Amino acid sequence: MNTLNNSRSFFIGCSVAALLGASLLMTSCGSSSAKSDEDTAARAPAMTTSIFPLQKGKLSTQFNVPGELIAYQQVDLYAKVNSFVKKLYVDIGSHVRTGDLLATMEAPEITSQIDAAAARVKAQEATFIASRANYNRMYETSLTPGTISQNDLDQAAARKDADSAQLEAARSTLKEAQDTRDYLVLRAPFDGVISARNINAGAYVGPSGKGQDLPMFTLQEQSLLRLVVSVPELYTGYLHDGDNVKFTVKALPNKNFTAQVRRLAGAIDNRLRSERIEMDVENPHNLLLPGMVTEVDVPLPASDSTFLVPRTAVVNSTEKVFIIRDNGGKAEWVNVKTGREALGRVEIFGDLSDGDKIVLNASEEIRDGQTLENIKEVAPGAAAPVK
Repeated sequence: MNTLNNSRSFFIGCSVAALLGASLLMTSCGSSSAKSDEDTAARAPAMTTSIFPLQKGKLSTQFNVPGELIAYQQVDLYAKVNSFVKKLYVDIGSHVRTGDLLATMEAPEITSQIDAAAARVKAQEATFIASRANYNRMYETSLTPGTISQNDLDQAAARKDADSAQLEAARSTLKEAQDTRDYLVLRAPFDGVISARNINAGAYVGPSGKGQDLPMFTLQEQSLLRLVVSVPELYTGYLHDGDNVKFTVKALPNKNFTAQVRRLAGAIDNRLRSERIEMDVENPHNLLLPGMVTEVDVPLPASDSTFLVPRTAVVNSTEKVFIIRDNGGKAEWVNVKTGREALGRVEIFGDLSDGDKIVLNASEEIRDGQTLENIKEVAPGAAAPVK
């Protein structure tokens, strides 16, 4: 029994000793780790705040905008009178000159109208000749006093004038019928290319909305094209009449083309918030086709000096856009508005002065009024990296 009690005491003593040893070991390790962290923090260098002097400069950029090529002139050609196509002289792709014959039509009723009008002219001519001769005889007779009354002479003169007016009306009717016959011949109004044909010989055609709904031909001038682009409101002040722009088309990716600004709308489209600008494109070899989509590089030359900063110096937060200025070693948030951006630099506008010290790598972590540590000034050139 004594032996059993002694054994229990021995095991209890060993357990207490083991627990005390483990406790001392953990305390020793924790103290060592805390000391190590303090030593590492002491050896870490303080964060460097790079600043640069604010300066003005000119930023010349360009932006890319899609455009469309359209024919300089385009017209849908319809028959002016209801008729039937007699013969076609051109087809799709035909190059025509001003006045070239495109098609002839026939309308038998117009020929009948011309014949009837010509007959009326001859009848009125005979009537006028008779009334004029009668008036002349009466006038010669009236020279002998008492032979012809003045009333009879006046009546003869009135009949002569009326017959003369009827003759002129008949002639006008004949000319109208002849002009209508001329409408049966369709000619090109300008030099161009036939881009569409919607009729065949024997087809019934007429004015737009009657007879043939589609035009007989579509004629486009392609030696000179219009390049149409919609320039966003922000950039409308940079393009002027006579400026040159470059563009490319997907069909000819290895070729660069040049166009010259000729027409500016002078107003902002309410739906697109952009200005329509047209440029003339010389196309002597018809490499470019109306309807092609283009990629236009619009130059944006700098018109005046503005403050330029690196992109990293501008903070775009959810509430505002600002930069951080060194104000006697304290961070000062300055609200700004941004302009154009190119080559890693941004135009800024706000309550700023030339020579202000601006933080190069700004962020919301640098709070307004916070002390700037380890300030290091860099050169203006180094503060505008190309990105």
